[in-house]
Amino acid sequence: MDHTIDASVQQHLNVSNFEGKFDVKDFVASISEKLISQSKASTGPFNPTPFIRSFEVAVDQLIQIRNDVQAKTEKMEKNVRVTERDYSKKMQELNRGFESVGQSFSTMETKMNEVGRTAVRIGEQLESVHQHRERAKAAYDLIDYYNQFSRDEISRLDTLKKEGKEGRRQVAVILRRLVIVAREVDLPHAEQTREAIDKYCETFEKEILNLFDRAYRKGDPKMMHHCAQTLQDFNGGASCVQVYVNQHDFFISRVQHRAFDNDDPIWTALPDADAPAPKSESGLSDLFAEIRTTVGQEAQIVQAVFPNPALVMQVFLQRVFAQSIQQHLEQLLNRILSSSELAFLRILQLVHHQTSVLVEDLKVYELPTFAPRSPTDSDINKTFNLPHPAVGHSSVISASITTLLETALEELFVPYTEGQRYIEKESKSLSDLYAGHLAAFTRYHERSQKAKSSMLSGVVNRLGAAATQTSSSGSLTTSAQAAAAFMRLGGITAEKKQENPNEEPVREEDGQLTLDMAEKMLKWHAEAIGRCVELTAPQEVPKHTFTLLKVLAEVIGTSYLEVALETSTTALANADQKTQPSLQPLQVLHSVDLICHLWQQYVTDAIFPLASTSVTVRRDMVVFNNQTVSRIEGAANGFLQRMIDSIVAWLSAQLSKQKKNDFAPRNDDLSFARVNTEPCVACCELLEKVGDGARECSSGKNLEVLLTEVGVAFHSLLLDHLRKFPVNATGGLMLAKDLKSYQDTVATFRIPSLSERFEFIRQLGNVFLIQPEILKSYITEGYLGRIDASLLRPYLCQRTDWAQFGNRFYEEDDTLGELGPPDSNSAVGGKGSTVESLKDRLGMGRLSMMVRDLESLRLSGEGSGMSVMMANFPVGFSPNFNLSTRRNSRNSDS
Repeated sequence: MDHTIDASVQQHLNVSNFEGKFDVKDFVASISEKLISQSKASTGPFNPTPFIRSFEVAVDQLIQIRNDVQAKTEKMEKNVRVTERDYSKKMQELNRGFESVGQSFSTMETKMNEVGRTAVRIGEQLESVHQHRERAKAAYDLIDYYNQFSRDEISRLDTLKKEGKEGRRQVAVILRRLVIVAREVDLPHAEQTREAIDKYCETFEKEILNLFDRAYRKGDPKMMHHCAQTLQDFNGGASCVQVYVNQHDFFISRVQHRAFDNDDPIWTALPDADAPAPKSESGLSDLFAEIRTTVGQEAQIVQAVFPNPALVMQVFLQRVFAQSIQQHLEQLLNRILSSSELAFLRILQLVHHQTSVLVEDLKVYELPTFAPRSPTDSDINKTFNLPHPAVGHSSVISASITTLLETALEELFVPYTEGQRYIEKESKSLSDLYAGHLAAFTRYHERSQKAKSSMLSGVVNRLGAAATQTSSSGSLTTSAQAAAAFMRLGGITAEKKQENPNEEPVREEDGQLTLDMAEKMLKWHAEAIGRCVELTAPQEVPKHTFTLLKVLAEVIGTSYLEVALETSTTALANADQKTQPSLQPLQVLHSVDLICHLWQQYVTDAIFPLASTSVTVRRDMVVFNNQTVSRIEGAANGFLQRMIDSIVAWLSAQLSKQKKNDFAPRNDDLSFARVNTEPCVACCELLEKVGDGARECSSGKNLEVLLTEVGVAFHSLLLDHLRKFPVNATGGLMLAKDLKSYQDTVATFRIPSLSERFEFIRQLGNVFLIQPEILKSYITEGYLGRIDASLLRPYLCQRTDWAQFGNRFYEEDDTLGELGPPDSNSAVGGKGSTVESLKDRLGMGRLSMMVRDLESLRLSGEGSGMSVMMANFPVGFSPNFNLSTRRNSRNSDS
């Protein structure tokens, strides 16, 4: 059944609606939009029939549209195939046409090449013919001019010379060639002809030079250029260049000697090592500013005037360096020659730096170098079989201006830097500066070193007094004669050296090590290194740097640090052993540590990199530096060991002052009135000072090493000290208080190994407080149970009640009774053989044997364990020193 379609649906079934972007959902919605509205407006049930009919009609229309589009597509594809075949045929025809044209052009090119080669051959032949003709003509003219000179006829040359610029240039070329020919001709009267030619050449050159001079004074660059070109063709133009340079206003105005301004602050700053090195000098700055201006102007002038401007610029710059700069340098050096080595070196560096900057600025005026020559010269030489001459400078291509400037800069300072001149002067300057800087320091320590011979001086004085003693009769006594003979045989004199009254008195602060003095010495050395790098050839820098390093090491190492350590060590050795040792010398070790660290940091950062180009020198540097530091380490080790020995000796002296009945008092009230015994108070006071002083002057491993050495030595003294005194019940309390004070004082050191040692001492002191009934369990089950029982016997027998319960103690413990019970009638501290036998039975032999036993004592615990042996102490004196020799030095002292 045929159904009509609505107009609103029909408009969506056009082909144009399917072109471009097409959405099926939108298409279905658009054709059913009206039907949906009608369906919603209807009150009855939904009727799908209108939708079905509309969609059937729409599908039929779409099928028709697809068939039409497919038919059109097939028709267009057919037309495209036909068009492609036609296009291919046309392209083939065009390719054949292009190939034909290309072949035609190739044929034409081949023919043209053949014609060109023929033309080139003809041109070469014509050129050769022309050259032969020109050479023959020039040879003919040259022979004719030679014959004219032989007949003294020069009118032709004079006429040619008067024809103007071109004529003068031709005359210059002819005369140059005549000179060459005249030297080779060997005919009668050839000598007279050669003299006539030379005379005429000399006259011609003078005329051209006069003409150049007049043009120079008038400021006529064109005439100057003509004269320069003429003389270039004549003899290379060297005379013209010399005249130009000699008459330059720059050199004429600077012939006068320049007077220096004595009020210029540079002259006071140069010899002052503390003042920064001057960077410029007014006269030199003015000279270089004028040179820059003059060279900039001359670069333009010589390019306009001279045919070879690079040669002229080189001659001009050579004159500038050889005359103006060198003369000013010599005047500066002569001005400060009587001042100091430092002023001389600073002026040398100042001029070198400023000249280097000037050289870099002048390198921008690099000009092309060439050697112009008449093109027929070689042909004339071939015609007459003459050698190629080298007349003037123009026949040789000169070096570049850059090379000349660098060479001139190097040659300017050769008289002052060649060989060992510079480094010797630099070393002497540093040595003088350091000697002056350390004069008061050295004088102080020299006088301090003299103090160590005071004891010998006293003996000498007594011998001198005895030698002058006379008897009542006026003759020498027997003792006086003996003293005089002893002094004579020993080479001893009683005369005292007179001190210089004008010498300034030394002060305590003059002999102290200060970081400021070390920094100043390093600053001076760094300035010297900077001069060395600038003034020395690169290949010599490592060697010269090594030389300056030796100077620094000799001063700061030997003359500064080692001298201070030696004086401090001597002072400790000569100190009064009866007085408490002063810990002030520890500050010296602290200063040595800081200065040595700063010095080595400077060497590592500034010195070693300069020797990187020479493996051998760098290795020698490292070896030398290590040896120097090792030597300082040895001095530091000796000083520190002497300090520790003095502390330990004083502690031992204080312990020796312990009274026999301090721990076995009879008056209990008086004993309890005291907190600690006097030796304990004195020892604790010193140990506190040692701890505070060590923390102020050292840190890290240095602090640990020092405090550990003192603590271990004091621990050994206490172990031996407890075996010397009897202890009763009341005295045990006093002893416990003393040991607790020792432990608390050493605990401030904050060293675990020392804390363990003094905890053992405290536990050991408790054996004098424990009741006899529980003593056995205390020493076998408690802290002391880890100790070999035989080692505790010397301490147990110091109990005053030991004789009362000794038998019962041994009977109850077979281990402690291995040596048998003591005699009941014996008492510790009693008289007679009973005490001696008791000591023998308890193993109380020589003190040294017991010390060795205790030194090897170990506490073997169940857990981590605790050792009372001598600890392995760190031996590094960080950051720079090594105390590995301390134990060896202590063994040698003992």
